[in-house]
Amino acid sequence: MLLRAIDRFFSHEASGGILLGLSAIAALIVANSALQPSYDWLLNVPLSVTIGGEGLEKPLILWINDGLMAIFFFLIGLELKREILEGKLKNPRDVILPGLAAVGGMAVPALVYLFFNWGNAETIGGWAIPAATDIAFALGVLALVGSRVPTALKVFLLTLAILDDLGAIIIIALFYTAELKANYLLYALAPLAGMLWLNMKGAHRMAPILLLGLVLWVLVLKSGVHATLAGVITAFLIPLKDKWGKSPLHALEHGLAPYVLFLIVPIFAFANAGVSLEGMSLADLMAPLPLGIALGLIVGKQVGVFGMTWLAVKMGLAKLPHGVTWAHIYGLACLAGIGFTMSLFIGSLSFADPELMNAVRVGVLSGSLVSGVVGFAILRLSGNASEDLAAPAVAR
Repeated sequence: MLLRAIDRFFSHEASGGILLGLSAIAALIVANSALQPSYDWLLNVPLSVTIGGEGLEKPLILWINDGLMAIFFFLIGLELKREILEGKLKNPRDVILPGLAAVGGMAVPALVYLFFNWGNAETIGGWAIPAATDIAFALGVLALVGSRVPTALKVFLLTLAILDDLGAIIIIALFYTAELKANYLLYALAPLAGMLWLNMKGAHRMAPILLLGLVLWVLVLKSGVHATLAGVITAFLIPLKDKWGKSPLHALEHGLAPYVLFLIVPIFAFANAGVSLEGMSLADLMAPLPLGIALGLIVGKQVGVFGMTWLAVKMGLAKLPHGVTWAHIYGLACLAGIGFTMSLFIGSLSFADPELMNAVRVGVLSGSLVSGVVGFAILRLSGNASEDLAAPAVAR
């Protein structure tokens, strides 16, 4: 009986989002209890891997953010490659509307953040924090709405979130590179060439590519470029089809997804969502950093996603999916404001100061919570709306 209940939970579409939420709540409780010193100590325990005196030494929190999140981005890379070659991103016409919505949903939140932090050299670098959307959380909330919303809305949100992740990857590559050490990037060409060769010959065994990907991760990390990009590059060099006609990419994606969704991302959430509320006042909540993030997620995402979708339909560039109403789109725009995992991750790249990171957590958690609650409420109320509000009626 218990095993069946556990199996039903992990099989439900909302389970990943629920587990993420529980991990964040656990982090909040621990960070504001007598366990807080132990929590901080654990995250800052130094761990090293050395060979012949050369290697890596980092606190646990950075092994989680640089190492485990590289696996998270590896899975995102696998999903992106599959969608580009044979999925939702294969047909350009199907990408226009969610693509424009994704662009608006990244640009407007960044502008909202910059409005509150312009001229502040200490915080302006966090402009990309509210630009991200958490796929697991957003889809989890949508799944909780159930059959009240059309399937096409889930496809729209999934495509938007995938493109949002692609945008986040590009932002990390372009704007969050530390001091560049070109010699390590030169060394990285060797494992890259090896993976490319294995990909071109349609390799069946994935262990050689994954080992070369691990070497690539170390070299990219040493170069100053953020190491999560090594995960994406490795994913794109996994063959869609091997020489026997089987799909290593599908097998890896299917096998890895549960570990990322139910282990890696919750660990990241627990390690990064621990907001200390000690001594915090309303003035702290209204400071430019947390306020810019929260309003970027709440207001910026709604304006960006809904506004760009409305403009695209009005200008005749695209049509709303069948059965999807403008109320659905507005609810979806709210859900896109659930930044959580990706926003916290970009925040960790933006600020090393613990006080600034605590402010980032406040902004991300409050903005994501409000966005999720409002989006859920709107979709629950609009789920049974009649189809006469859909695209053809608006386009007149």
